[in-house]
Amino acid sequence: MPLHYRVWVTVLARYELEFPEKRFYQWAGVPTEEIIRRLAAEKGLTVDARAIATERDNYFHSLPESELRPVAAVVEIARRFHGKLPMAVATGSTRKSAEASLRAIGVLEWFDAVISSDDGLKPKPAPDIFLSAAERIGVSPDACVAFEDGDAGLQAARAAGMHVVDIRPWLPR
Repeated sequence: MPLHYRVWVTVLARYELEFPEKRFYQWAGVPTEEIIRRLAAEKGLTVDARAIATERDNYFHSLPESELRPVAAVVEIARRFHGKLPMAVATGSTRKSAEASLRAIGVLEWFDAVISSDDGLKPKPAPDIFLSAAERIGVSPDACVAFEDGDAGLQAARAAGMHVVDIRPWLPR
């Protein structure tokens, strides 16, 4: 998340858009284009949200993989349950971004499904992405545990009927 925030700030500065860190974590899980639209609307600006989102993703993907830092506690949990329980990633990121990040830290193959903003579901805080993840791995939502890093995601996972773990205290700052 800290690297994602740095990328956001760098790209948005080119468009005179500001994204306070507190809001970044509150909106974690909200699709990139929606975040850009919200920030632009607050300043009364009209922007091409898709183009800025693409620029943000391209910049993120241009960074050396060594800059990406996994959340160690979450990776350890996933390592423990890989191959024992079905697991999915439900993210507001694009599939390309999510899979690149998971691949960079060596865990992509641990997950049975990756549900992203590309799947056309209502964004977090709607529960749709979590419900889709549960369905894709064949597990009842009430038997799922969601590990989340933002308010919108926490709300969405709870609305889906899942058990929720807020991982923000584990994030490197």
